[in-house]
Amino acid sequence: MEMVIDNTTIKKYPAYKDSGVEWLGEIPSHWVVSRLKNHVEMITGFPFKSEKYTESGVKLARGINVKEGVFNWDETRYWPTVESHLEGYLLAEGDILIAMDGSKVGKNFCKVKSEDLPILLLQRVARLRAKSNLDCNYLFNNVLNRNFLLWVEMSKTDPMVPHIAPSDIDNFLITVPPLPEQTAIADFLDRKTALIDQAIGIKQKQIELLKERRQILIHKAVTRGLNPNVKMKDSGVEWIGEIPEGWEVKKLKYCLNGKLKYGANESGIEYDISLPRYVRITDFGQDGKLSEDNKLSLSWKQGKDYLLKDGDILFARSGATVGKTYQFKKSMSVESEYSFAGYLIKAESNEEIILSDFLYLYTNSNLFNKWKEGIFIKATIENIGADKYSQLQVIIPPVTQQKEILSKFKEDDGKFSTAISLKEQEIEKLKEYKATLINSAVTGKIKVF
Repeated sequence: MEMVIDNTTIKKYPAYKDSGVEWLGEIPSHWVVSRLKNHVEMITGFPFKSEKYTESGVKLARGINVKEGVFNWDETRYWPTVESHLEGYLLAEGDILIAMDGSKVGKNFCKVKSEDLPILLLQRVARLRAKSNLDCNYLFNNVLNRNFLLWVEMSKTDPMVPHIAPSDIDNFLITVPPLPEQTAIADFLDRKTALIDQAIGIKQKQIELLKERRQILIHKAVTRGLNPNVKMKDSGVEWIGEIPEGWEVKKLKYCLNGKLKYGANESGIEYDISLPRYVRITDFGQDGKLSEDNKLSLSWKQGKDYLLKDGDILFARSGATVGKTYQFKKSMSVESEYSFAGYLIKAESNEEIILSDFLYLYTNSNLFNKWKEGIFIKATIENIGADKYSQLQVIIPPVTQQKEILSKFKEDDGKFSTAISLKEQEIEKLKEYKATLINSAVTGKIKVF
C-alpha cells in the first residue's frame, strides 16, 4: 500500500502487529515497544546558586532557555568555570533537554548543537543522552511526537506550576526499529520538516509584513485622518509632530470621565460565573481578547467598587506587559460583570471629547509606543503609573471626524485581519501536517526509506 507526501511515494511496511499499547496501535512486526529509560542516560541539572552567576564563562541551560524545539538565549546566565564536581553536568552535541516545570511542560524541549557548547545543565531541566542502541535524532523526533505531549498531560502534577518527574520521562513508551531504520527515519524527517518549517517561516514573515502595513494604517488614521491633502499644523509636541488643522492635543487626564483608577489589590478566588470575573495583566491576549485560561473571580464585596463598564480601557502599569492596553466590550463578554486587578489602571473616556474606540486605536499606534519608550528611558524600571498615564498627550480630532475615521479604519482593517487570519490558518495546517508526519514515521504507520 502506498501514499504520496510532498510528491514522495510513501510505502507501508509488509507486516504489522499489535503493539499492546492503545495509543500506539499497530507497529511493524519487527519493531519493539520499550520504555525510554532502556535507551537513554538521563540526569537532571545541578542546583547552581543564582547569586553566583557571572557575566561571562560557561552558559547555563535553565528552564527559561529551553523553548519549543529550540534554545533561546535571550536571558543567558553564566558560571565562571567548570569545577571537577560539575563535569558530569556538561552537555554534549545531540543531547535532548526537557524543561520539567511550567505551563508548557511537555512542549519545551530542544536538542543541543555543537555551536551551543559549552553548556552546564541547571536543575529542573532533564538531559536525555541516547545510548548506543538509539539514534539521537530519532530520539528527538519521539520527544517531538504528539504522543510525548499526551503522555506528559497524563503524567504531570498540576498545582500552580505544572511539573513532571524524571520517572515520568523514563517510563514514556517508544517504538524502536533497528538502528539503521532509526537513522533513515530521522534523516527523512529532518529533510521534510525543514521544508515545512521553511514554509511556515515564509508565512510568518508575510504576517509580519501585514502587521506592519496595519500599523501604517493606524498611524495615518490617528495622525492625519481621511484627507491625504489636509492642511497640517505643528502639534506643539515634538514626538507627535504635525496634525491636521482643526485637531488638538490634550493630556489624557482631560479626556476622561473622572480620574484614572487603580484596580483591586486582591488575589482573586476560584472562578465562578455568578461572580465578577477578575481581570489581571496575565489575561491580556494577543488578539485583543481576554485569555480563557486560569480565570479567577472576585466576591461581590471585593469587586463591587472595581466593576468595568462598556468601553473602559485598561492600561497595564508594570511587568512584561507594561503599557499594553485592553478595551472592555460588554458584547464580547461571557460573564455578567467584570472587575480589574491592582496592576491595571482604568480609563473611562469622555465621549464628548474622545470616543473610546478612537482612544483605544491611539494606544495601539506607534506614537503610543514612542511615548512609552520615552518613559522607559527616563526610568530605572519599566513601570507606568496613573501619574504618568495622565500626562499622555492624545491627538483629538472633532468627534464627527473620529466616527468617520473609525468607520473607514474598521473597513480597511477587516481586510488585514482576514488576510492575517488566513495565513495563521495555513500555518496551523502546516504544523498539523508536520505533527502527523512525525507521528506516522516514528510509529511505523508509513515506511519512509
